[in-house]
Amino acid sequence: MAEFASQWSVSGIVRTMFPILVVLTAIELGSGLVLDTFEGTLLQYPSLLVLVPVTIGMAGNLGSILAARFSTAFHLGLLSFTPTDDRLAGNAIATLALAVTLFPLVGAGAWLLQTVIGGAALPLRTVVLVALVSGGLLAVLAIVVTTVTTYAAYRFELDPDDVVIPVVTNVCDVLGVVVLFGAVRVFV
Repeated sequence: MAEFASQWSVSGIVRTMFPILVVLTAIELGSGLVLDTFEGTLLQYPSLLVLVPVTIGMAGNLGSILAARFSTAFHLGLLSFTPTDDRLAGNAIATLALAVTLFPLVGAGAWLLQTVIGGAALPLRTVVLVALVSGGLLAVLAIVVTTVTTYAAYRFELDPDDVVIPVVTNVCDVLGVVVLFGAVRVFV
């Protein structure tokens, strides 16, 4: 019981999270470097510039929602990390379905906003396609990152509530920039 209480103490949480947050900060710096190389394209096509914060935020949100669901199922003893686990598969499919529903709307919204503000340099279908492809890929990556991180928390006897969401949101921020950059390279 004393060990459990020490994990829930401020010093226990800081001891667990500090090294993780240092590594995640370095990862976020890498995201900024990727975004810096992407700057010329973003300035040339402002509707893509509008997509950057929304894509990054949506990827982190999808991963966070999934992480919260996995963490709750884990604490309730309902998550087994087997390929036949219906909760695991159902939540993954719901995350992917949410992404392929929302990201095209985000793309259309970015295009519409840019059209109203100053004229869009790219056609609607291109912006929607970039948003859809990057959103679908990000959802798949968020599912993988969330599942692996939740499993790692389980294996290392860490509280997934403390570890999984910060890891997932930071990694999805970086992946959001990289995947959006890749989708723009392919479709623009």
